[in-house]
Amino acid sequence: MTLRRRELVRAGLRWVLAVLYFTVGVIHLRSPDSFLAIMPGWVPSPRNVVLFTGVCEIMGAVGLMVPKLRWFAGAALAAYAVGVFPANIKHAMNSVAIGGEVLGWGYHAPRLLFQPVFVWWALFAGGVVDWPFGRVRD
Repeated sequence: MTLRRRELVRAGLRWVLAVLYFTVGVIHLRSPDSFLAIMPGWVPSPRNVVLFTGVCEIMGAVGLMVPKLRWFAGAALAAYAVGVFPANIKHAMNSVAIGGEVLGWGYHAPRLLFQPVFVWWALFAGGVVDWPFGRVRD
C-alpha cells in the first residue's frame, strides 16, 4: 500500500468515526436517562457519567478533525472505548432493555467482539498507530 493510499484510508475512517462518535455523543446528551440501565452499579453518579461521556464523544469527534488535536483525540477515544466496555458487557449479560426493547445475542455478540476494532479504529484514525499498514511503498 502506498503512503497516499494509506492516508486516504485513514482520512475516510477518521470521518466515519468522527460522525459516529459525534452522533452518539449528541444522543447521550439528549437522552441520558435511556443509558442508565446499562451502567454498572459501581459507577458513581451514573446520569452525570452518561452526560460526561456524551461530551467526551463530541470532543473526541471534533478533536479527530483538528490536526493538532488528532493524535490525542485518537488515543482518548481508544481509552474511552475500553472504559465503556463494562457497560456493554452489562447490557449483554443482563438483557437490559433500552427504549423498551431487549436486544438479543445477534446484536450483542458482534458488538462485544467489535469493541477491539473500535479501539484500533480510534488509534489508526488519530495517527497513533499505522498497523496493519505500517510498511508503505513510495
